[in-house]
Amino acid sequence: MSNEATGAQNARPAGADAGPLGYLALGLTLLAYGLLSTGVISGAGVKDAASLAHLLGGLALFIAGLWQLRGGDGFTGTAFTSLGAFWAVWSAGGSMSKDAAGLFLLLWALLALTLTAASWHAGLFSRVVYGLLTLSLLLNAIATLAGNGGLTKAAGWIAAVSGLTAWYWATTSLVNSGWGRAALPVR
Repeated sequence: MSNEATGAQNARPAGADAGPLGYLALGLTLLAYGLLSTGVISGAGVKDAASLAHLLGGLALFIAGLWQLRGGDGFTGTAFTSLGAFWAVWSAGGSMSKDAAGLFLLLWALLALTLTAASWHAGLFSRVVYGLLTLSLLLNAIATLAGNGGLTKAAGWIAAVSGLTAWYWATTSLVNSGWGRAALPVR
């Protein structure tokens, strides 16, 4: 999904584009990670999202990214493969020190900032997803380094909103391409 998910004038078969798969994987992973970071589900935490992050966020995003790169879409291909690698490493790195985890999150916030800047051509949904992801990773890095649980919860809520945005974007692309018109609003 290299451009804004629009209606019939830009509709193309969903099978020709791995963007919806990538944004669904990103959205659901960010939503789970974000909500589990907030503590709204009693007795569950970020570590509980590790298998989801590894399989859905890591594997599905990475495959969608390779598909996009093969199709000539350098932006979403780069975004999905790099974020797929992030989720795979994050889920596997369970016993990192807080300083290593904070640095890891800070470095990935820089990648997300690059994606935010590069997404400016792709429309509002893209900017919201990557902008909120950048903010969430930055706040989470600071919270991890400082040991601030309140900041971790704020980062979780921001990640959840980013995830909902990515999920909605993918949903509009699939629904609107199926209907051949703007059945779901995209503006």
